[in-house]
Amino acid sequence: MYYITTEASFDSAHFLYGYEGKCRNIHGHRWRVIITLKSEELIEDGEYKGMLIEFGDVKEKLKKETEKLDHSLIIEENSLSERTLNALKEENFNIITVNFRPTAENFAKYFYKKMKKYNYTIATAEVYETPNNKAIYGE
Repeated sequence: MYYITTEASFDSAHFLYGYEGKCRNIHGHRWRVIITLKSEELIEDGEYKGMLIEFGDVKEKLKKETEKLDHSLIIEENSLSERTLNALKEENFNIITVNFRPTAENFAKYFYKKMKKYNYTIATAEVYETPNNKAIYGE
């Protein structure tokens, strides 16, 4: 089995609604997203002979997905009151609402699914929320 890995990063804020620890407060991360593709075969001829895929193609698509979240406040649906949400929007904050709790574990699954839509054979998606803490998702 062959594997290739590429990564991208983005900065955003989030909080964990209903959580009793420090992360219940709005705080930020430099999220690091690592995607690993796999294949039993390499391309046999042409420009990409001997490659699993062109790294640049995968990196470009991953960057496209991470840039959508860059410098935003990512919130779980129904985690803020309508009044608070409207006040933030009135101040032109970049708010992105997701249908999951914005944890590293859920972001790993989120990016796995996003990259799979490009018809890649994904082995794993890894998401670091700090240099020492990461979550991995694979199927």
